Amino acid sequence: MRSTASILHLDLDAFFASVEQRDKPSLRGKPVIVGGVGTRGVVSTASYEARKFGVGSAMPMHEARRLCPNAAYLSGRFGAYRAASTIVMRLLRELSPLVEPLSLDEAFVDLAAGEPRSLASADLVALAARLRADVTEATGGLTASVGLGSSKFMAKVASELAKPDGVHLVEPGTEVATIRPLPARAIPGVGPATMEKLGRLGVKTIADVQALSERELVRELGKAAGEGLHLLSFARDDRAVQPEREVKSISVEDTFAADVHDAAELARYIEADAAIVAERLAKAKLFARTVTAKVRLPDFTTFTRSQTLHGATDRPEVIARLARNLVFGLDLREGVRLLGVGVASFAEVAQEPLFELDAVGPVVEESGSDAPPTAGVRAREHGFSPGSDVVHETYGPGWVWGSGLGRVTVRFETAGTPPGPVRTFALDDPALTLV
Repeated sequence: MRSTASILHLDLDAFFASVEQRDKPSLRGKPVIVGGVGTRGVVSTASYEARKFGVGSAMPMHEARRLCPNAAYLSGRFGAYRAASTIVMRLLRELSPLVEPLSLDEAFVDLAAGEPRSLASADLVALAARLRADVTEATGGLTASVGLGSSKFMAKVASELAKPDGVHLVEPGTEVATIRPLPARAIPGVGPATMEKLGRLGVKTIADVQALSERELVRELGKAAGEGLHLLSFARDDRAVQPEREVKSISVEDTFAADVHDAAELARYIEADAAIVAERLAKAKLFARTVTAKVRLPDFTTFTRSQTLHGATDRPEVIARLARNLVFGLDLREGVRLLGVGVASFAEVAQEPLFELDAVGPVVEESGSDAPPTAGVRAREHGFSPGSDVVHETYGPGWVWGSGLGRVTVRFETAGTPPGPVRTFALDDPALTLV
């Protein structure tokens, strides 16, 4: 264990919803819920105004609508979130060469690496305060909660205690006392399945875990999980901040002796390949944000299609479903010579379900044929999702308020304007373009 609280954890507050409020003046101070807006959708992020009504992440969207019917329900703009995340990660890398992103909105930083600096608690708190101010200025108003601790576990706990929009440092030597009253789910790796097993032992808090012997935990959870949980329950965590991963992608390809025309047979290959990819992810203890499908036709035209989740997964059924959608979105009437399924953009934690699986449109790369359609054309085919950026030849930039029955309603405003007017247009109005 370190003798200083030199590991920092930054978590952007209600990230997706905050970006939407930043860019949409009419939504500031109001409940905003981002996620899959369809019947099977779930909440990705709820603004703090929406959380007062009991809305939380991973909640079914229909339940959120029941609790908070007057909120703005938006489908999300992954490009805007990625741009804001890039700014924040750049600020973190100015502090240390050891930055470990966990997702778009959170990361660990090892402040003991890089340029020499004071690691006294007061100086670290001052550094974190400056970082938060820099984040707000550089991102146009986003806020972050920052935790400081002697380990990754304690830094994460500290950032939770700092929420929202604050700084918290867990003094070295106080770790065990700090985590005692917290729920056992706060321990890394303790999910619903583990909690169900621990519940049979009467465990609710970390104090309850501390009261169990290592032997009891091993008997209930197995050797590796039991021993690891026992160590973490006493804040014994020596995991290093890891900025880079050797594994960049994992994929499986099948080259067929004869071209395959049958969709059911292709689906079976996709299921099998997805299972192999998921198994390799599990062995690497990684989760993937991007799923890729590769298809080569008999004339050697090759398509590579990818789709990015708003979270990360290692579930074979999720990988298979995304891959099927990508593959069967192509014209396969001439048959398939080669088929591949892969994953990339790795994280250490799962973050699902967040959006419906088709929340982020596919990216298409194509060789040996005409160029793929533009992003604007694809977006129009998928419809004007609530929250999407648009531009009108007369009224300028705005965002989709809602659409249906052949019409689309737009509020014309940007981050730098006052709340703007609302106008309704025909869905095929040539003056209105999706960005």
